[in-house]
Amino acid sequence: MKKNETYRWNHNTFRVLDLSDTRCFVINCNTLQMPYWVDKSDFSCDSPVDFSLHERIYTKEEKKIIRQRFTVISNILPVVSIPKKRNAEIESSSIEFKITKQTIRKYLCLYLAYQDIHALAPAEKTEAKELSQDEKNMRWALNKFFYTTQRNTLKTAYTLLLQHKYCDLEGNLLKEYPSFYQFRYFYRKTRNLQNYYISRDGLKDYQRNHRPLLGDGVQEFANSVGIYMLDATVCDIYLCDESGLVVGRPILTAAVDAYSSLCVGYSLTWEGGVYSLRNLLLNIMTDKQDLCRKFGISIEKDTWPCEKMAGRIITDMGSEYISDTFAQLAELGVVITNLPPYRPELKGPIEKFFDLIQESYKPFLKGKGVIQSDFRQRGGKDYRKEACLTIEQFEKVVLHCILFYNSQRILPSFPFTEDMMENRVKPYANSVWNWGIQQEGVNLLEIDKEQMILTLLPRTVGKFSKYGLKVNKMRYHNPNYTQQYLLSNQIEVAYNPSDVSCVWVIQNGEFIKFDLIESRYQGKCLSEIQTMQETQKKYLQSFQEDRLKSEIELARHIQVIADSVKTEDKSIKNLRDNRKAEEKRKHVDLVREVLSE
Repeated sequence: MKKNETYRWNHNTFRVLDLSDTRCFVINCNTLQMPYWVDKSDFSCDSPVDFSLHERIYTKEEKKIIRQRFTVISNILPVVSIPKKRNAEIESSSIEFKITKQTIRKYLCLYLAYQDIHALAPAEKTEAKELSQDEKNMRWALNKFFYTTQRNTLKTAYTLLLQHKYCDLEGNLLKEYPSFYQFRYFYRKTRNLQNYYISRDGLKDYQRNHRPLLGDGVQEFANSVGIYMLDATVCDIYLCDESGLVVGRPILTAAVDAYSSLCVGYSLTWEGGVYSLRNLLLNIMTDKQDLCRKFGISIEKDTWPCEKMAGRIITDMGSEYISDTFAQLAELGVVITNLPPYRPELKGPIEKFFDLIQESYKPFLKGKGVIQSDFRQRGGKDYRKEACLTIEQFEKVVLHCILFYNSQRILPSFPFTEDMMENRVKPYANSVWNWGIQQEGVNLLEIDKEQMILTLLPRTVGKFSKYGLKVNKMRYHNPNYTQQYLLSNQIEVAYNPSDVSCVWVIQNGEFIKFDLIESRYQGKCLSEIQTMQETQKKYLQSFQEDRLKSEIELARHIQVIADSVKTEDKSIKNLRDNRKAEEKRKHVDLVREVLSE
């Protein structure tokens, strides 16, 4: 008997998920019920049998759903053999992802039975069951009379339902109407307690008095590697450029694995927003040995071992994180969670990272532009005058700080298990990461850098016409789209604001490149093009008055000539002869005329 093998027992197929000295942890692959422990002596079985999925090709949409469903159960897998902890994790995931516990158990059992993530693929779509008229009426009454700041009781809401929907014009109750018990059952089936508190008492009251307080916060949803927390901060130091001119304070954007506290990537730039996020995500997927080598730093592979994207990203409510551009990461199967207001404790690891990094370099860069506690206080020093480091030099400092943070900083509050201590896992972020990626529930994704960049590009609507694909008032072409040019359809397009030389049409999850037709715009950024177009528009408008005057003058000249001619009926006979005579009269021998001059 071996772990993860399937066997026939009692006319059913069972998979062995775990083994101890006397018992084995199994799941019934036929009934897909929750796994349980059985005595080895009772579990009599023959040789292993095959129990695997049929191979098939999955669409991008199906792959996205598979990854999202695995994210839901990833935190449960490490504790699946401990019923109490397993149930707690199922309930936590149910609340967080707004999925019923039964659905989460279904996903969990499917994955455990097949040991294949593709078992989580969605079934064929079926038509959703429509609500009956009574159910629609009850939903209307709940929204109008119960989920309001008036705080009506359920009985009052039911009475108002009957008054508005089940009474005739004279106010008499109709023969057919739902009972209060049906109304209460529908409410209980569809109710959401969070919606209940917020709709009746307001969001602030919910955040203060009703939201769950779950202790450590982070450890509740990060039981395994693969959950990244993103944030940005303005560094407490002034920098200058290569010529010595003061530039300002750089922006440090970073990502930290919530489970191990490992810094998986960073971005040090002058620009914030989506640009710094794009740079950060590329840094996450970069080989860190090559990155450090560019700065003259030699490290071992295990010192900074991350170069994969997480299946789940945690951010705050910053404008760049809730933008449509960042949300497009979901197309790659990444689940993005924006933390609600009043919950700073849930992003503790990333906040602590920024504090530790700045505390690491500040004592050694005093007098070199570092901001002290008297910053902006009356009589305080102007630290801009002390700036002497360039952003390249400061990035090397930050890189050394991150290496120390990842490989030498002790994690005093990390919940080390007995298994970890038996395996002599060092209390460093990189050691915890290296151990964690060998365990169940790891949620890391292999994503191509080019696919990542294209996915994060801003998007707009382009329109096909016989002149090409028009995007941002410019024309593009692709030789394989002649039919679309003639149909004049609209389509979603990704574009690069820094260079308008090409755009990418998005079709079925694929990015098809279109090249710029108008060569005068080649290599320019979108803001430059918009300035050029606006300047040209104003330039042409400056001649508008002259054009109108010329049109009026033209009309006057034509009218004078027309008025000098008398209008009368003419004979239309012998038109051909008349034409020949007129041609002979007006004919001039141009050769003789020119040569005789």
